[in-house]
Amino acid sequence: MKWIGRRGSSNIEDARGASGGGGRNVFKGGCLGIIIVIVVWLLGGNPMDVIRLLMVDNAVEQHYQPANGGVSEAKDDSLAMFVSVVLADTEDVWSNIFNQMGATYRKPKLVLYRGAVSSACGYASKATGPFYCPGDEKIYIDLSFYDEMGSKLGAGGDFAFAYVIAHEVGHHVQKLLGIMDEYNVLSKRMNQSQANALTVKLELQADFYAGLWAHYAQKMFNSLEPGDIDEAMNAASAVGDDRLQKQSQGYVVPDSFTHGTSAQRKKWFYKGYETGNIKYGDTFSTSNL
Repeated sequence: MKWIGRRGSSNIEDARGASGGGGRNVFKGGCLGIIIVIVVWLLGGNPMDVIRLLMVDNAVEQHYQPANGGVSEAKDDSLAMFVSVVLADTEDVWSNIFNQMGATYRKPKLVLYRGAVSSACGYASKATGPFYCPGDEKIYIDLSFYDEMGSKLGAGGDFAFAYVIAHEVGHHVQKLLGIMDEYNVLSKRMNQSQANALTVKLELQADFYAGLWAHYAQKMFNSLEPGDIDEAMNAASAVGDDRLQKQSQGYVVPDSFTHGTSAQRKKWFYKGYETGNIKYGDTFSTSNL
């Protein structure tokens, strides 16, 4: 994926150096910053303007601070910048799609953390994997998941990681469109097997939205390189319920599926990529997924 030198998103919260995911959004400037605020106030200006500028500067500086100051942290830093560019791409793509629908796209925040994090959806560890929390409209990613995709899932590559980010953004789109609220209402009326089947449809739609993003990322930014779609398809296949269950326990239990089979996940990602049309992403009214 061609991404170096392109715009990164400002909607990144870097909690890699915080305990429990508390972030590092502190006021930058120290005594000098306080003096500047006082001077502006005495001259009749608005000190809040200065404070906002200092905090934005601080946030940008924090986005790409190395985690521990070594060689591996440089890679961590590069991944953080990559995530920021992918998030910016999703912002542009979905803002354009929502504009065409006569709506406004509300951009999610993306939290980078290491080890563990606290969210509105509860406390999570790196074992949870990347996730979207509708309660605070934030995406949470431990960057070590990038290496795990390659070493444990056999799904390495930068565009495979971009697919994961786009999938979580897809859940945010579902929240904005009211789909997630409908899912929550319906799932509470169902038994576990039925609720699992409904969750599969929710996840496959997020895969479709990830493919839709890939379609427009190429169209708007010419960012795809040969092999990128194959990487995403491989990643979608690697996280299929049937494959994961087969690897972990030697057999599959379809009634317990919550994300869809490898074939389904590949199918819906590619359908989004191939059609580029959001109207074809209604997985809920499709009986044959």
